Parts: sequence; C-alpha cells; structure tokens
Amino acid sequence: MNLFYTPDITLPDYTLNEEESKHAVRVFRLINGDFINLIDGKGGFYTAKINDANPKRCTITIIKKLKEYGKHPVYLHLAVAPTKSNDRMEWFLEKATEIGLDEFTPLNCEHSERTVIKTDRLLKIAVSAIKQSIKAFLPKLNEMTIFKDFISRPFEGQKFIAHCNPPQNDIAENTKNNNLKNAYIPGQNALILIGPEGDFSPEEIQLAKQNGYTEISLGNSRLRTETAALVACTIINSLN
Repeated sequence: MNLFYTPDITLPDYTLNEEESKHAVRVFRLINGDFINLIDGKGGFYTAKINDANPKRCTITIIKKLKEYGKHPVYLHLAVAPTKSNDRMEWFLEKATEIGLDEFTPLNCEHSERTVIKTDRLLKIAVSAIKQSIKAFLPKLNEMTIFKDFISRPFEGQKFIAHCNPPQNDIAENTKNNNLKNAYIPGQNALILIGPEGDFSPEEIQLAKQNGYTEISLGNSRLRTETAALVACTIINSLN
C-alpha cells in the first residue's frame, strides 16, 4: 500500500504537492483513474481517485474518509536526552514511530551530550515512518526543552523516570517490582523520561520524584539511550 502525506488536505478535491506528485506519477507510475491512499497526520485516512496524473500537480478526488484511523488506546510521550550522534536519535524516532509513539520531547539534561537538535529533520523521519507503518497519526515533535522546565509540566497519566542507579525508596527494595513492566498500569497514558549516556544526575532524579515521577528500571542490562527509549516504547505498546 502506497501512502501519501497530505497535512493540508481538502475535500472533495485536492492537489498533491510537487514532491508527492512526483512520487505518485514518476516513482509509482500511477495514471488517471488509479486509486491512492492518503493520511493527514491527524488520524484521517483517505482513499482518492487520480484525475490528472501530472508529476508536478497531481489532482485527485476524495471518495472515502476514515477518522481516527489506528488510534492508540493510550497516549505515550517519551522525553529523551538526544545522543551525540544524530543518526542514533533518528533511528530511535523512526522505529518508535513505527511501533507507536504520540509525542516526543528532546531533553536538555545536566549530562547531555547534545543541546541542539533539528526538529525539521526529525519531522521528515517521522513522516516517512508513519507512511511505512501505515499510520494516520503523526507524533507531536517538540523543541529541545530544559529538564527543569519540563519536569513540572502537567500530564494526565503515569509518569516515570528510567535511570541506572538503584531505587532509593523503600517500596522498590525488590528491583523486579521497579521494572516498567510491573510499575505501569495498562490502559493509562504514560510519560517516560530517558536520560543521556551519563544518566540523570541525582538532583534530577530527586526533582522528578518531587514532581510525581516513579523511578523505574528497564531490565538488568545497561542500555544505550536510544535502546532504552525504544525498549520503553515497546513495553508500553505490548502491554496495551
């Protein structure tokens, strides 16, 4: 199934932009009368018929629309300290979007390796990923945010902070109970913080706890940042 991303789509008639028109006519060799599918990134999934297979301005007519196509049962927000390598962070976002992600925030932490990130590049990665995985919802991509500014923001659901240090609270004496698989309650929205390669600082962990975050583990292995974030994404999706 070939999908076209059309965030500004109008009904019943619409003209694909030059990039998508070229893909339709030159790459997929579609012609007048062929049917195509489109997504708007907001949950809309459309079926349309090509009227004019112009490689620069391909015009179509919408014949069917589905709302909230493939909507996730819960809202998953991952806030991650970007890796020094852009490639590793882009790989994570691509895979997390394919698996199921609703919102992503790059975190500027005390031990962060990168404090600047290009969201326009990440947007292209996410758009490609939803087309690949046949999803109609595009994750919300936020700008880089300072940890202390982010941590106090409200969130309706469970909030977790994953780190490598042993849990400090009495309730989590057994690390098994501290694992995300056991701490998370299926059916609830989730916000998960993933730190940089140097981990969160003790002060950041304490601040997160003061703002209602639960300390969690992602297993016995010490994971790279992007791996930890993808594991967290997979666990939440599998439990729902």
